[in-house]
Amino acid sequence: MTHRQIMEALSGLLLGMFVAILSSTIVSNALPEIIGDLGGGQSAYTWVVTATLLAMTATTPLWGKLADLYDKKALVQIALVIYVLGSAAAGLSQNPGMLIACRVVQGVGVGGLSALAQIVMAAMISPRERGRYSGYLGATFAVATVGGPLLGGVITDTSWLGWRWCFYVGVPFAVIALIVLQKTLHLPVVKRDVKVDWAGAFFISAAVSLLLVWVTFAGDKYDWLSWQTYTMVAGSVLLGLVFVFVESRASEPIIPLRLFRNRTITLSSIASMFVGVAMFSGTVFFAQYFQLARDESPTMSGVLTIPMIGGLFVSSTVSGQFITRTGKWKAWLVSGGVLITAGLGLLGTIRYDTDYWKTAVFMALLGLGVGMMMQNLVLSTQNQVEPKDLGSASSTVTFFRSLGGAMGVSALGAVMANRITDYAKDGIAGLGPKYAALASGSSSSGTIPDMDKLPAPLRTVMEDAYGHGIADVFLIASALALLAFLITLFIKEVPLRTKGALAHAAEGESEAQTPAEAEAAAPTEPRTPSWAADTADTADTPVQESGAAGVPVSGFVRGAESTPVPRAAVTLISLAGRQLGRSVAQADGAYALDTPGTGSYVLIASADGFQPQASTIVVHDEPLAYDILLGGTSGLTGVVRATGSGAGVKDAMVVVTDVRGELLATAATGDQGEFAVTELVPGAVTVAVNAAGFRPRAQPVEIGGTGVTRVEVGLDAGARLQGVVRAPHGPLADARVTLVDAAGNVVGTATTGADGAYAFADLDGGEYTVIATGYPPAAGAVTVAGAGVDGHDIELAHPGE
Repeated sequence: MTHRQIMEALSGLLLGMFVAILSSTIVSNALPEIIGDLGGGQSAYTWVVTATLLAMTATTPLWGKLADLYDKKALVQIALVIYVLGSAAAGLSQNPGMLIACRVVQGVGVGGLSALAQIVMAAMISPRERGRYSGYLGATFAVATVGGPLLGGVITDTSWLGWRWCFYVGVPFAVIALIVLQKTLHLPVVKRDVKVDWAGAFFISAAVSLLLVWVTFAGDKYDWLSWQTYTMVAGSVLLGLVFVFVESRASEPIIPLRLFRNRTITLSSIASMFVGVAMFSGTVFFAQYFQLARDESPTMSGVLTIPMIGGLFVSSTVSGQFITRTGKWKAWLVSGGVLITAGLGLLGTIRYDTDYWKTAVFMALLGLGVGMMMQNLVLSTQNQVEPKDLGSASSTVTFFRSLGGAMGVSALGAVMANRITDYAKDGIAGLGPKYAALASGSSSSGTIPDMDKLPAPLRTVMEDAYGHGIADVFLIASALALLAFLITLFIKEVPLRTKGALAHAAEGESEAQTPAEAEAAAPTEPRTPSWAADTADTADTPVQESGAAGVPVSGFVRGAESTPVPRAAVTLISLAGRQLGRSVAQADGAYALDTPGTGSYVLIASADGFQPQASTIVVHDEPLAYDILLGGTSGLTGVVRATGSGAGVKDAMVVVTDVRGELLATAATGDQGEFAVTELVPGAVTVAVNAAGFRPRAQPVEIGGTGVTRVEVGLDAGARLQGVVRAPHGPLADARVTLVDAAGNVVGTATTGADGAYAFADLDGGEYTVIATGYPPAAGAVTVAGAGVDGHDIELAHPGE
């Protein structure tokens, strides 16, 4: 796909992603007023956010698996419809419980959009190019993230609109996205007979939900160490074990457990969980910090978070462009981990009266780090899996990110409530008994206080409590971000593929064709090995880097009769043509050089009086011993004749390969069937010949050290079988004809055209059975001899006709 085609296809997808992020962020600045209006407290405040994250977390693996099985575009549109319904219902909420339930529905839709956006991009775009387009996705994320709180603040501050319009405003965007998607996104649909793992989806949802319920209420409704904690944690672990058991038995598991055998996928998933804590904590708790600790309006609260969103916008876009250019991605992950840890750690020092410019710098550092890590953790995972597992792998990383965010918001929200209560009590105690009565109900364990109604001294105490309590939350989050940074250090950098998942899958299908079909399709060019297909176009990253200094390659350069070739030049180049090393053979022909690491390379050897030789090598973790054979001016000539008549076969294709299967030369026969190939390496080769109307043939030939080797190849004529399938009304189109040999093996199948004709060519003589279907099947025997059988017609009819 060209850049224009990709951008057209992504337009509706990015718009749908914009809707998803907008719905998640637009309520962040409006939440204090929403919860106050509906009569909820800090627990309700946390659960309005957690409910969406919970639904996203629980359904993300299911969306990913469905994307591997069904039409991706239809799934995106279904997710949009679910989001619209959830948003419309949320705007009608009359109490916190109803709002939380509607947010669950929204979360199901948003989870689908978040997971499917990454999956569809991976299907169309190669990992190497995906960094560039992930930058667009990151930019969309940033615009929606900064636009959501701003828009939500404006709507909340506008008296004739009110907070309910925060849920309605995304509906038109979703409808537009549905229309654009229908017109621009066109992906092939692979129809498969599958069974969705509903049991796996249930048990993982139950395990995550129970864990989040425990985290949310621990320390508030009951102690962290209590029978409720033991029961819920044990229940969550038990459900998780049941989920693992179900997945190990499922034919189409929602999360294939074999994915976690890959170290990169496992580490990326764990790191993504901690990044989710940092990402969602920033967007959720900043609204409370600016509105309750700094007395800002919802609109200004959105404006003041721009530094964080600006950092995310810049880093996601810039890192994507650089990854596309260089193919290097691990440095961005590591740098992002450092910035997130530093940003959250510094935010842990803020108070209600901290200078804004300091807070802005700290937020910018956090945004830069999140932008570098969020998309690239998904990219590193997508680069490791086969196309059939793309949806599951992508959604697995997204699942852990959402899980981290949901657990982080729940646990940190509970910690924040307790810390604010403690700080408020300490501050109020210092004011004296005069303010004790006024302070009752003002702690964050009850309803969120209305700061405007509090006396100045008490208001200052509450602002200080909120500022200090939220800072403590950021400090805890920085410790988790440090874990994410340490995990990324152990992720091994793998070269990015240069083909999208759909192209990669199509290539895999083409590699499954028969050798005869492959030779007929491309007889004059050597085929790129499957292990080199994904790296052949990578200019700057030809190999997979390893932790060692390099993997040595050594061997001997020899000529005819295994004689050493001293002073032979051996050059190591990447698959993209960049020179990586050079060696000169010693008197005994020995050479040695180091490769940069594991991967695929080309060795070129040349010496005076010998034919240059190029060989492709695959280097693993162990040193590689590889001998090179140089040939002189040997040649191969011969003639291709038809068996029986002895006449030369014109335009036959002659293919010469070595013992490793490497293509050495090709030639076409002349009018008398003659051919000639020069400059071959002495030794054993295979000569394969195919021609129209004849059966292909291959035979071994020993090429001499000097002079020209002559060979004669006889081709047997291939018999044919053809005829017409007829019905009572005339020739029958779309009938399926199957040819079975005497041993019961299916030789071939054919489908009739409008004239009812079918044909099989290149057959051996003998007894066959012809089976035709379309009406009730009919079978008949036929004997093929000589040139074959013409006019073997088949009559099909319904019984009684």
